[in-house]
Amino acid sequence: MLRLRFHGRGGQGAKVASRVLGTAAFLDGYNAQDFPLYGAEKRGAPITAFTRISRENIMERGVISEPDIVIVMDETLLSDLQAMPLSGLKMGGIIFVNTPNSPLETKERYNIADHVITLDITKISLDMIGNPVLSGLAAAVASRIVGIGEDAFRGAVEKELSGIISDRELLVKNTEAALYCYNAIMPVQIKAAESIREGENVITIPFETALVSSPAINATGNTPLRRTGNWRVFRPVWDYEVCTRCMTCVARCPDGCIHVNEDGYPYADYDNCKGCLICVEECPAKAINKVREMHSRSGEGDR
Repeated sequence: MLRLRFHGRGGQGAKVASRVLGTAAFLDGYNAQDFPLYGAEKRGAPITAFTRISRENIMERGVISEPDIVIVMDETLLSDLQAMPLSGLKMGGIIFVNTPNSPLETKERYNIADHVITLDITKISLDMIGNPVLSGLAAAVASRIVGIGEDAFRGAVEKELSGIISDRELLVKNTEAALYCYNAIMPVQIKAAESIREGENVITIPFETALVSSPAINATGNTPLRRTGNWRVFRPVWDYEVCTRCMTCVARCPDGCIHVNEDGYPYADYDNCKGCLICVEECPAKAINKVREMHSRSGEGDR
């Protein structure tokens, strides 16, 4: 089995890239599995997507913590201490980096010892498509690295992108750019070991069948540390003259950000409330209003 992990930023197409690769592998006779992990779900925020391909049945589930291949769609992520795209990469693994720099320059700049492949797919996308649309191009690189046939890859690009792009001319441009990238990469032999590099800070959850157990992480939540209240566009504000203290809002808050004061009325922890406004939608008495945030600093506004 080959395990690939895509690292990009929201809007670059990491999710679609993993899906195109999975479909290409399936069309080429493999079993495939692909899925994303969104994180902040904001444009520009780090996003991760995963693809497993195998000639045998794939019984693993969950995120890929120890990949054979890493596709870095945005070079700046290599310096991001939260994204850490090279975390867990197996010894002898392969790294693709979207950069105008050569593999040697990239290895020296980021102190990488593993096999590095580079190609400026952003420039290719701008030149051939007119926009920095990287999904098909990143999938092309990944498909070439793992040895997917060109016909299978072309079929996957057309199948997956046609469901997203309605403009036939734009679809053709995307396909041409993807095939250009596919043929710009030389095939490589993958010799990843079954062990990761020493010193990596990786949490590995052992795989067990669902009949035995399901994975669990017992650790303190870090939402308060992230100050997710800064994500808010609207904040919920209670009208206590209407509120019946039914506590529906407390039960429905997905982040546990609604507490109860000494008088028995609910209120929001604005430092961590993301402003999803589920409480506004769920309140049966319509006692919660949404108010546009005028300040991004946490702790300000009505309480």
